[in-house]
Amino acid sequence: MPQRAPSLHPFPFYEFFAGGGMSRLGLGPAWRCTFANDWCEKKAAAYRAYFGAAEYRVADVAKLKPADLPGAPVLAWASFPCQDLSLAGNGAGLAGQRSGTFHPFWKLMRALAREARAPRIIVLENVTGALTSHDGRDFTAIVRTVSRDGYRIGALVIDAVRFVPQSRPRLFFVAARQDLPIPSNLIAPAAAEPWHTNPLRRAFERLPRNLQKAWLWWNIPAPEARVPSLHDLLEPQPTGTDWHTRKQTSHILSLMSPLHRRKVGEARKLETSVIGAVYRRMRRNELGEKVQRAEVRFDEISGCLRTPAGGSSRQTVLQVEGRRVRSRLLSPREAARLMGVPDDYPLPENYNNAYHLLGDGVVVPVVRWLSDHLLKQLAAAG
Repeated sequence: MPQRAPSLHPFPFYEFFAGGGMSRLGLGPAWRCTFANDWCEKKAAAYRAYFGAAEYRVADVAKLKPADLPGAPVLAWASFPCQDLSLAGNGAGLAGQRSGTFHPFWKLMRALAREARAPRIIVLENVTGALTSHDGRDFTAIVRTVSRDGYRIGALVIDAVRFVPQSRPRLFFVAARQDLPIPSNLIAPAAAEPWHTNPLRRAFERLPRNLQKAWLWWNIPAPEARVPSLHDLLEPQPTGTDWHTRKQTSHILSLMSPLHRRKVGEARKLETSVIGAVYRRMRRNELGEKVQRAEVRFDEISGCLRTPAGGSSRQTVLQVEGRRVRSRLLSPREAARLMGVPDDYPLPENYNNAYHLLGDGVVVPVVRWLSDHLLKQLAAAG
């Protein structure tokens, strides 16, 4: 494992719903993790294999007590489960068993406040479905809960496609304790692109007036660096997966609608190797029946990685070279690269375990950008 040079005065932080530690990877050496938590032993094993972290506690967040949490953190990061808030989920919202874990997490934050240990900064990360879940009532509930307990709050919608070749928009609430002096350059006078999207603005407009007064429009720059293509991240010799048989590839092609078959046909006319990303989805056909469809994109961008559970498919790579068409599953290392995870991060040997670890995570360069342009400045202001 490579040695990481620590910063001179790293800020202590807690990482809840930590998974494999992708938030920690993004925050980097300016931050020092003093407590990490998740309920999953497999994810904990991956986390410890890389960080060697004794501070990782495997437990249901609802069973944690303030005494389990050491010291006074500057930041608490919580990527709480998204399933009940996702547009593809069951619609339970914050009342659901999984996304509802926000409540015991926040109970811990209140307990820390009673002990004068409240974090200066709290980040909540989730899917953009949280903006509209229950007609926006879940969004309002989060803002009300956070602001009622002494924080000013704002949010950004950051699509990972600005950093890696993966379409993965996520909602980041950033809350700052009311007594924290916020540098003026970190606050915009009004909502602005690209981070304050129309759905976020509409969610804000639905807030009661008193909650709008507690709101902040965070101001961070947009990245300008070139984003690698999907082709750039593929392994020449994929590990953990094999190319499909001709029959398997033909089956994938047979699941495509005429529109997507035409996309493959256009790719065949080109004189170079073309890479496509394929997901299987349930769609309605011309008779209104739900059928499985394979949908391909050839824009050098991956679809959003998902966990291979609950019927979600795993992403397929489609390579078209003239008349030759090959397919295979995205390899675990390629999935890791799409999440911005470094190649020295050891992945679980089991394919599904690796894919689940990554599909459930947060994109590392997104966290790094948020830290470099907002969180570190907020931390230093305290």
